[in-house]
Amino acid sequence: MTDIRFGTDGWRAEIADAYTFDNVRKVAQAVADYVNAKEKATGKRRLIVGYDCRFMSDEYAKAVAEVLAANRIKVYLTDRPTPTPAISFTIKKKRLNGALIITASHNPFNFNGIKFKTELAAPADSSVTAQIEKMVGRTKPKALDYDCALSNGKIELFDAGKEYVRFIRSYIDIKAIAKRRPRILVDYMHGAGYGYIEEILKGTHCRIEAIRSKQDPLFGGVNPEPIPKNLQASRKHIMTKTFDLGIALDGDADRIGAIRPDGRYITSGEIISLILLHFLEDRHIYGTVVKTISGTTLIERICERFELKMYEVPVGFKYIARLMQKENILIGGEESGGIGFCGYIPERDGILSGLLLINMLAERRSSIISIMDKIDKQYGRFCYDRLDIRYPQSKAKALTHRLKTRPPERIAGKRVVRIKAYDGIKFIREDSSWLLLRFSGTEPLIRIYAEAGSDRAVKRLLEAGKRIIGT
Repeated sequence: MTDIRFGTDGWRAEIADAYTFDNVRKVAQAVADYVNAKEKATGKRRLIVGYDCRFMSDEYAKAVAEVLAANRIKVYLTDRPTPTPAISFTIKKKRLNGALIITASHNPFNFNGIKFKTELAAPADSSVTAQIEKMVGRTKPKALDYDCALSNGKIELFDAGKEYVRFIRSYIDIKAIAKRRPRILVDYMHGAGYGYIEEILKGTHCRIEAIRSKQDPLFGGVNPEPIPKNLQASRKHIMTKTFDLGIALDGDADRIGAIRPDGRYITSGEIISLILLHFLEDRHIYGTVVKTISGTTLIERICERFELKMYEVPVGFKYIARLMQKENILIGGEESGGIGFCGYIPERDGILSGLLLINMLAERRSSIISIMDKIDKQYGRFCYDRLDIRYPQSKAKALTHRLKTRPPERIAGKRVVRIKAYDGIKFIREDSSWLLLRFSGTEPLIRIYAEAGSDRAVKRLLEAGKRIIGT
């Protein structure tokens, strides 16, 4: 089945095109074969199956559960749309063999997908997904009738939110938040995270106002990715009332976006930096930091000041998760808003990220604007933006070859002093500003990333990026 390929975080495809019940069952059978082969000696075969709010995600999840049950795998099927981090946390809590999650995360409404999480509650890395890809189509999918499997206990409906909420309440400082009682805008983007912030902060009298909280498989006509162009509703709402902070979650709630009371978008690099400083300065806990190639230089500056070890890895949380399984990683985050934390699981969590920002406000008794202004004065200003441009996959190899063999010496008037080519092509200029060109691992897009000391300089870099790729 050469048309089924796992990208940076799972397999995704258009519904009724490559994403069909037949193909979903084939992937489920391949995962069943993988788990059965891996756990042949132990005999322990238990998986949790979850799903988001997309069109027919619940039905695809049932189909997956039927296949797994037929392959002698005990299935815990979530009883409602559930955030990915809650499902991953259940793997650790119940010591399961992993999870299959029906979600296309932040992709457009016409897409769906499958994420596979390992027994470590982490995204499957490429060595695992390569094995699963090879198994797709080798065995004809088996299936048990859903109602029969449910009645005989081979499939068990399960609430994955209860223990997750309890743990997250213990991770944050509930008392500090209750004392401050901040007013928070939460944009659920019609995704699976709806209601979780309120549930976790129950009893704190924290003033929460939620928008786009109802389930909608069309996501209100906006991709459920918490980036500026998709958060106009949040920006408009936050500027009409008095809020301390705005938080937005993607379709399966493992990524975060944030907005200041003045309507300015807080980039994911800034969010990672804020939480990193919260750990270091408020909680006084230390460790190694991980950022992706598309991450802000601000993180490097903070690590230099506190003499912290820092890794830079390719885009994709699975690379961060790999390090989290081996070392004491304090925080690891990626440009897309996925952040993981120490003392938890090697998985990103948009809900916890938002709560840690709220925790920081409560601890410091200061506004987010004031906190960020102080960071700018201490470390310098780092402005960032990204463009996503449709680009023919047939031309990708030729463009990559050209940029590697004949890279530009100057970009937007400044010399290129260093090039990184281990994930896309990153051009670092003489003033430490940079431009990154990278093909998406889940969509037919080329992403143009830029960071500089001003918004104007960022725009110039993005325009230069468009000229370089020929658009």
